[in-house]
Amino acid sequence: MNSSEIDLPADYAELLESLKKRVRSARTQAQRTVNALAIELYWSLGKDIIIRQDKQGWGSGVINRLAADMRQAFPEMKGLSPRNFQYMTAMVRAWGEGANVPQPVAHLPWGHIRTILDKADTAEERNWYASAAVQYGWSRNVLLNMLMNRSMERTGAAPSNFTNQLAAADSELAQQMAKDPYNFEFLGLSGEVAERDLENALTGRITDTLRELGPGFSFVGRQVHFEVDGDDFYIDLLFFHVEQLRYVVVELKTGKFQPEYAGKLNFYVALVDDVLRRDFHNETVGILICGTKNDRSVRYSLGRSTSPMAVAAYTYDKLPADEQRALPNEGHLVAALEWAEPGSEGATGD
Repeated sequence: MNSSEIDLPADYAELLESLKKRVRSARTQAQRTVNALAIELYWSLGKDIIIRQDKQGWGSGVINRLAADMRQAFPEMKGLSPRNFQYMTAMVRAWGEGANVPQPVAHLPWGHIRTILDKADTAEERNWYASAAVQYGWSRNVLLNMLMNRSMERTGAAPSNFTNQLAAADSELAQQMAKDPYNFEFLGLSGEVAERDLENALTGRITDTLRELGPGFSFVGRQVHFEVDGDDFYIDLLFFHVEQLRYVVVELKTGKFQPEYAGKLNFYVALVDDVLRRDFHNETVGILICGTKNDRSVRYSLGRSTSPMAVAAYTYDKLPADEQRALPNEGHLVAALEWAEPGSEGATGD
């Protein structure tokens, strides 16, 4: 009799799933522990090297010799290359020289830390991307994409009336949803594009669209239909923010912002708030995404709106030549992403 013919207990399937879940959880916890210990080790090594660099003037020659001797002593250990030692000192200098690894750096894989050190120029940027990567569980690929697309600079940058229409704490949360500008380069569009074509492209690449909108967005539908006493209305894109428990109405305009656009969005937000919102939901907000905008006109329009709304621009063309040159080439990207998944060289590799 083979295993497939055994008369299994009634609760076997449930027990199997429970045990598998426990094993996966234990493996994940073990990987996190190993990673945290590795980062603590790298932090201590970096501190010791910095002390000698500052007091004794250690140069690259000494670092190269140290790396060679350490690799000879621990041939099976990854992460003891001269370049990695340079990253260790860079990590300590970037996040302070305290006794312990600061949060959230201690929870980041080594590859993430190296990527942030390579691409973030200021302490504010390093802290923002480190915190976001831990909070949202970004992979290295997503982290690199967020850095290259200047997500920190754009997050919360759209002009809005949230402070006037929402309570203070709620206003701050809502503001973080509204980027300016949105980067739709992943759509591969160029030149003049009709609004329906832009909408089709965004929904056709919904995973990328949700990533650009930011963490917490869930897609509800496009051209969502509402009937008001025989009149038909269609919302371009409707989302639900699962962290903030609110609907988000997104209207698309490919041209320059016009004041009447705010009036239409104001109506749609009020409509969704009345028809779809439940008692446990927070207030519905609207985001108008247009080709270009005059911020002064936007402020006048939002000042008279009764619904919480923001107005942002978007871009989908490739960056100018000078900015393109500042981006990493294929070789740089391969180097940045060369580490494997946790459990191999990923957490502590060269």
